[in-house]
Amino acid sequence: MRKLLFFSILSFLVIGFFPQKVTSHEEAFQVIPDEAIRLRILANSDEEHDQALKHKVRDAVNEEVTEWVEDMDDIDEARQLISDRIDDIDHIVAQVVAEDGIDYTVEYREDVQFPTKLYDQYVYPAGEYEAILITLGEAEGSNWWCVVFPPLCFLDFSFGTTVQEEEEEDVEVNEEEQEEEEVEYTFFFLKWFS
Repeated sequence: MRKLLFFSILSFLVIGFFPQKVTSHEEAFQVIPDEAIRLRILANSDEEHDQALKHKVRDAVNEEVTEWVEDMDDIDEARQLISDRIDDIDHIVAQVVAEDGIDYTVEYREDVQFPTKLYDQYVYPAGEYEAILITLGEAEGSNWWCVVFPPLCFLDFSFGTTVQEEEEEDVEVNEEEQEEEEVEYTFFFLKWFS
């Protein structure tokens, strides 16, 4: 009996002082609200030059539009502002693509088609969404998109994985590392006493 009690206590102490891995599942980003305005930019092609041009357009447009809606909390006010300033966005894009002489279009519509996107463990379903759509050239390259209202463009949703369907176009696949989970080690025995 003493041996059984001794081994039980010894086992308890060994297990109690053995570090245990506990993962943190804190959300690193916000989910897109139902009422949102997106920005989608379709590159001419997947050639390096066309993708670089897409990123230049993205930076210029995003910087301006983010300032416009930064302090807004009303979707109707944001819609009106973007609608009124669509020519300003067109002018920004024109300045960026001037050297390349590439054709482009800038539209603000409620029916911009988006593919299904998997970002981390979140799935953003395919569908038609309200968005500013910038089409560069033939629009056969990978796209970039974010949410301009509420301002979530600091989250690059394009680095998610596109869920392929027969009728959907190919878009960027995440080639960067996903954020690593925070790992915390705890000791059962110490936790049990506290």
